[in-house]
Amino acid sequence: MKFLILILLSLIFFSGCSSRAVPHIKRKEILKPNRNFSQNENPSYKLKSKNAITQALYTEYKKWDGSPYCYGGTSKNGIDCSSLVQNIYYDAFGVKVPRTTKEQANVGYRVPRKKTQEGDLLLFKTGYSTRHSGIYLESGNFINTSTKHGVTISNLNNPYWKSKYWQTRRVLPFK
Repeated sequence: MKFLILILLSLIFFSGCSSRAVPHIKRKEILKPNRNFSQNENPSYKLKSKNAITQALYTEYKKWDGSPYCYGGTSKNGIDCSSLVQNIYYDAFGVKVPRTTKEQANVGYRVPRKKTQEGDLLLFKTGYSTRHSGIYLESGNFINTSTKHGVTISNLNNPYWKSKYWQTRRVLPFK
């Protein structure tokens, strides 16, 4: 009986997190780095770097900003870190990455932390068996989602993130 109640409570909890499948894409659909942004697409942030990758990331961040965290969530009603990464890579660049952080740790290739560039995938070890992912923006900032603030921008130099940093992976094919 207790097991049945636990299953029902789990179903109720996860039903609040709707999902959206990321479609398979063809290589020719990948965004080129010299993409021109229309006046309406330019983000309102004061960017240090004006390259197409940074602009596309800030544009996607604006769409997700403040969306709440939901483990297993894949929509603006609730999203977790790996789904946010998956959605942003696909929507901004047409690049398909795996759904889970564990699988994301195997895409692209590893680069040293000091060589991290805009659009790189950041991975963190936040617990014994828990992992976290985000996307590097610029100046130490990265897009991720937190249980407290939802989708937000954090900084690698924050003592928490600095101590949890695991690896950087280069995913974008045109870097």
